Amino acid sequence: MATPRQLLLLRHAKSSWDDPALADLDRPLGPRGLKTAPPMGRELARRSWPPDLALVSPALRTRETWRLVSAELSASVTVEFAEALFEATAGDILAELQQAVASASCLLVLGHNPGLEDFARRLAGPRSGVAALRKLEEKFPTGALARFVIDGDWADLGFGAARLTHCIKPKDLS
Repeated sequence: MATPRQLLLLRHAKSSWDDPALADLDRPLGPRGLKTAPPMGRELARRSWPPDLALVSPALRTRETWRLVSAELSASVTVEFAEALFEATAGDILAELQQAVASASCLLVLGHNPGLEDFARRLAGPRSGVAALRKLEEKFPTGALARFVIDGDWADLGFGAARLTHCIKPKDLS
């Protein structure tokens, strides 16, 4: 049996809607997002969940979230900006993960709703933690993190095949 892998799904921190003329791809983080992203990075470090690889949507708000989160990690993380993650459906995210580098034992995906939340809900299998599942089903707000354990290779990943172990929201860290 393959070594269990970790999958971290991180929704970008709260973005700004101050400039309605900006294209969606170019919206930056707002003040709340700038405040809540670093604590999530510190939480990843505290729990010893540093990813080997981060797949990040190319949107400005996801890139800014990654910059703030990764600054709190002691290890250097390989990052790939994956265009397929912008406006991605759950199926798009699954397809992207199935193509992930086989050697990555911990993978972080930083993206957007509604696709990321839908993907997380569909990925959670029957061995998921009840409390984590309840929190995920309640809401997956901006800046939230879901942690999954996967038994198998990224190429074999399918819906219902992962164990949700944690769902951490920014308000949990304040």
